[in-house]
Amino acid sequence: MNNLVIIPIIVPVILGMVMVIFRKNILLQRFLSVISLVAITITSLILINQIHANGIQTLQLGSWEAPFGVSMVVDMLSALLLLVTSLVSLCCILYAFHTIGEEREQFYFYPLFLFLITGVNGSFITGDIFNLFVCFEVMLVSSYVLISLGGTKVQLRESIKYILINILSSFFFLVAIAYLYAITGTLNFAHLSVRIAEVGQEGLMTTVAILFLIVFSLKAGLFLFYWLPGSYSAPPSPIAAIFAALLTKVGIYAIMRVFTLIFYHIPEVTHLLIGILAAVTMVLGAIGAVAYWDIKRILTYNVIVGVGFILAGVASFTTVGMVGSLYYLIHDMIVKALIFLLGGAIIHLTGTSKIKELSGLIRLHPQLGWMFFIAGLSLAGIPPLSGFLGKIFISEGTFEAGYYWLGGIGLVTSLMVLYSIMKIFMNAFWGYTDLTEEEEKGSTKGLLLPLGILTFLTISLGLGAEGISEYVDIAIEVLMNPEIYIEAVLGPNFSK
Repeated sequence: MNNLVIIPIIVPVILGMVMVIFRKNILLQRFLSVISLVAITITSLILINQIHANGIQTLQLGSWEAPFGVSMVVDMLSALLLLVTSLVSLCCILYAFHTIGEEREQFYFYPLFLFLITGVNGSFITGDIFNLFVCFEVMLVSSYVLISLGGTKVQLRESIKYILINILSSFFFLVAIAYLYAITGTLNFAHLSVRIAEVGQEGLMTTVAILFLIVFSLKAGLFLFYWLPGSYSAPPSPIAAIFAALLTKVGIYAIMRVFTLIFYHIPEVTHLLIGILAAVTMVLGAIGAVAYWDIKRILTYNVIVGVGFILAGVASFTTVGMVGSLYYLIHDMIVKALIFLLGGAIIHLTGTSKIKELSGLIRLHPQLGWMFFIAGLSLAGIPPLSGFLGKIFISEGTFEAGYYWLGGIGLVTSLMVLYSIMKIFMNAFWGYTDLTEEEEKGSTKGLLLPLGILTFLTISLGLGAEGISEYVDIAIEVLMNPEIYIEAVLGPNFSK
């Protein structure tokens, strides 16, 4: 038992409720937001160290032993994602201090932000599939308000589409859970793994697995992503950045967890389907990224490409492919937040997102320009930045699994991603400009610190990848060997 396991959920919930009471005290809300995220960061580091030393950390709420009670489980995968989530969220909050606007701050922006983080963290920590649904809903309800906060016409239009598609996916989620419980009599992840190994994954069980894949694909923006470009380009930059960095990643995490721990018995069906969906997602996302000349649209379509690429490694179901997926997942959370915040800074300065109306920003804002250049190279997987190692391992994993077509599509779409980002850089930062600092719509005051932190992280993750390789290997060992997770949750003497 480890009570630290519940801290990443309890802290943002409690402080978020305090903020609701003091909604007009903006300074207090800012302070509590930072304190909450710093506390989660420290807790995540402690948990990583404990998992490295003693193995998976668990907490059975109410002292009910698994699988009868509510299990909270933090393995190395969960702990790494908790750490990255807190760091990315902290940078987005610091950025929001100077850009989100007082009106949004007074209408519960900070408590809603923390409630969203509660849902994200809970999804990474929960040890049963019904509470995964609950955490998804906590995250989504917060995002429903955040996406419409401010009430602009485009926000309200896109929020309707976003809410409807997520309500539909939540309905299918409940249906899938009901069928799964009817077949197995349990909802605990570890116990589900045991029961499905007993009854087999034929017929109806495979259908249930595909239904879960549809649900998580809708959440992650895999293939069924038509709602994502408009929804993620509508809200202000800090909100769009946290959506791009975290919300789709929760869907990806769910696919990784469920299809390595529970539905892993017929990979020639389930994982091949994941690979096909990943390939189509990468192609369509890349086409969208190169087709548009609007910063918001280009960046949102790059979110879609990243989802497909991460799940290409999962589809390979090889150790090296899974290692690549985890490296790239961590990288993508950091670099998507960075690139969205940088894109927001450009719009904040110029008042437009149309890149044909921009030019020469690097003359007045060289730090902004070179950070965007680094982020673009990292996003495309150019060495030695953070995206490179993940892409190499994912490509190797797809080739090892015999999915040469999937690896080839990943490499081709990486070039298209590079073109789309360099299109923004060359048009927005290069060339001459008549714009003076006095004519700019905003300033970079307070923005360079969070942008600099994220840039440092993406460079460090690339150059110092060897420093986290041991932790990544521990995480992947659990994914590829479900018995480790089962024993940690149910105990070594659990009767199968």
